Amino acid sequence: MTSDRTLLNQSALGWLLLIALVVLGTGLGLRDPWPADEPRFALVAKQMVESGQWLFPMRGGEIYPDKPPMFMWGIAIAYLLTGSIKVAFLLPSLLAGLLTLVLVWDLGRRLWQPSVGFLAGILLLFTVQFTLQAKTAQIDALVTCFITLGLYSFIRFLLCNGGWRWYWLGWFAAGLGIITKGVGVLALLVLIPAIWTHWDKIRSASRHDWLKGLAGPLWMLLAIGLWLVPMLIAVAQSGDPVLQAYRDNILLRQTVTRYANAWHHIKPFWYYLTSVIPPFWLPLTLLLPWLVVEWRKAIGARDQRIILLLGYLLLVVLFFSISPGKRGVYITPATPALALLSAPFIAGLLARRWPARLLAGLGWLLGILCVGGAVALALSARLASRVSELGPTPWLPLLVMGGVLLLVNGLLRRAPLTALLASLACGWLIYSSWISMRLNDMRTPQALMALAAERVPPQDELLLTGFKEQQLLFSERPLRHYSYRLAGGEQAREAAAWVAAAPGRWVLGPAKALEHCFAPAQMEHLGNRHRADWLLGNAQAIKPVCQGLVPELEPFSYVPGPGAGSLN
Repeated sequence: MTSDRTLLNQSALGWLLLIALVVLGTGLGLRDPWPADEPRFALVAKQMVESGQWLFPMRGGEIYPDKPPMFMWGIAIAYLLTGSIKVAFLLPSLLAGLLTLVLVWDLGRRLWQPSVGFLAGILLLFTVQFTLQAKTAQIDALVTCFITLGLYSFIRFLLCNGGWRWYWLGWFAAGLGIITKGVGVLALLVLIPAIWTHWDKIRSASRHDWLKGLAGPLWMLLAIGLWLVPMLIAVAQSGDPVLQAYRDNILLRQTVTRYANAWHHIKPFWYYLTSVIPPFWLPLTLLLPWLVVEWRKAIGARDQRIILLLGYLLLVVLFFSISPGKRGVYITPATPALALLSAPFIAGLLARRWPARLLAGLGWLLGILCVGGAVALALSARLASRVSELGPTPWLPLLVMGGVLLLVNGLLRRAPLTALLASLACGWLIYSSWISMRLNDMRTPQALMALAAERVPPQDELLLTGFKEQQLLFSERPLRHYSYRLAGGEQAREAAAWVAAAPGRWVLGPAKALEHCFAPAQMEHLGNRHRADWLLGNAQAIKPVCQGLVPELEPFSYVPGPGAGSLN
């Protein structure tokens, strides 16, 4: 009968990368960017290639000041190489995920033994939060990669006799993380527990060593300067207040202010401990009660490997817990350390009754839930209507997934860890190749924008209000739009004034926003997308209360590039 021994004794990087490519790469090129963040980054990258303006991210003619351009550069380069934004938008996260796995594998084998490195990589690959980020086009997978590179480099310096070059690389990687997303500085947190583990060496360090240590921040500044210096020079030379506002926002509001005085995603201090770590760090969260005991023993024995990695993990969670603004994805950079902290003890835990039972139970539970959900959807039209995005027979994918999971757990019932990881792999494969394809039509506005292009004469102008970036990605014609920071009611009033100012002008927008100034009954309903009914109309639909208004704002202009209307 199959046991977990094969998995626990495996050490080859090739097998790890092959499994990772299958799990993380399945679905690449099959779906379009989905709201909320993916279409924004894809649009910015597409405009970089089409306009040649790579230094300042633009979204439909409007500058995007919330994030540095590093992640968008990755998508843009992939777009240049592949010619398909549908493929390119997921490539940076995929490559970042693979590199992170390689770093974890190598660190595990150096700190313990090759089999621990492989197991750490596998555990990280199937940690829900890591897998999810590596399969979506958000910045967190890339910043996790740079932070992990920094952690890897510092550990090589501290524990593996790697030399000062690894110390400096750690600082440089932190700098790359900062220009990807400000929290790249998290890699430096491992140096705090290092004060305890390496106190004797710090006290006896020579003057020459201190000078080498102080050179670390210079390497971080060098990495930051790769983007920051050209940006600051361009802003200074332009004298453009828009670019000056971008500089101030990206350097202050999106870093210090966003952390210390967040204005959205406000959560309590314990949010990560109660709402994020239990579900999103599965399956390792099931083993935390026993892992904590093992970590305490290791700390008591002054195991520097555990002290450094655990200190880093706890400091990452504490760092984000202190800030009032919290999102689950923020603590993704802690997952590589969690995998490394868990891998050395897994074999011992599997020999015990309850850890093995919990892992096996989770595998069976996932299969039962899928089958139960499929039966409920098949028997209840009300429930089926709530998941209409899955199209006809919404129960079928769940039934197939549930059946596969139950079969896997039955065949591997003597190998609980292998069974659970295989179940997760099958689940991700079915989701990526089947379920996501069903969801794609409802999560993209391609049909909506094609219909608008049919209804509006080619020589007329079309204005979007309350738009989503996906609408620009799928637009077949030039568009006008207002800033995403402009409130819905203000957009409706400006739209009414703009439409009435000249003949041949149309407006497309969500019903709730347009109803301030437009009569829905006199507009054409084009469909429901992004939880809103989208209406198309002209000056004839303007309500009396909004007639005679004078435009106060000039809308932004967006001209689609080659291949407009399709992302292939």
